Amino acid sequence: MKLHYIAVAFASAALLMSCGGKSDEEKAAEAAEEAKVSVSDAMSAMKKVAEQAGESQKNGPIETVDFRALKELLPADADGLPRKEASGEKTGVIGFKISTANGEYANADNSEHIELSIVDAGGTVAMMGMAAWSMIDVDKETENGYEKTGKMGDYKSYEKYDNSNKDGEIAVLIKNRFIVTAKGRGVSMDKIKASLEDIDLDKLAGME
Repeated sequence: MKLHYIAVAFASAALLMSCGGKSDEEKAAEAAEEAKVSVSDAMSAMKKVAEQAGESQKNGPIETVDFRALKELLPADADGLPRKEASGEKTGVIGFKISTANGEYANADNSEHIELSIVDAGGTVAMMGMAAWSMIDVDKETENGYEKTGKMGDYKSYEKYDNSNKDGEIAVLIKNRFIVTAKGRGVSMDKIKASLEDIDLDKLAGME
């Protein structure tokens, strides 16, 4: 099962939750058709999204961390690659607020490039679409690379790498609200991981 299909299933499920007049089975069937996954997978996604949304509503809306504070967590260099640009913003999506910070890192000729991003989705349903991998287990390998979920320290992680293009990424989910991602081009997976580790994940976990 392709991971991006799962992601579409989560996004479809989240949207379908807001549509009245249809049973859960009908909504799941539509999500499955849209994402080309099984109805059971779509149902499972919907239930987990609903549980997450219910918790958020019960505890009240979570104010996301100011993106400027997230930007301060971006390192000056990514495992030796100097930072070329840093940006951040807070946006609203279907009533939810999301704070993001992004850093671009590269060598002089841009043959090695890494992008670091920190997202605070406030533990809302929006997070489920961005970190669908956190709800499933993936372990896949080909002649050119691999894709898998696992753990990075105490945090659920997702990683994939293409050996032929030296292109990959790793992402971690923290406290069901923060998503930290490192994407690299022209670099090894070890360097991509080391770049993500340049961010103080425990400090991020303590932010409110």
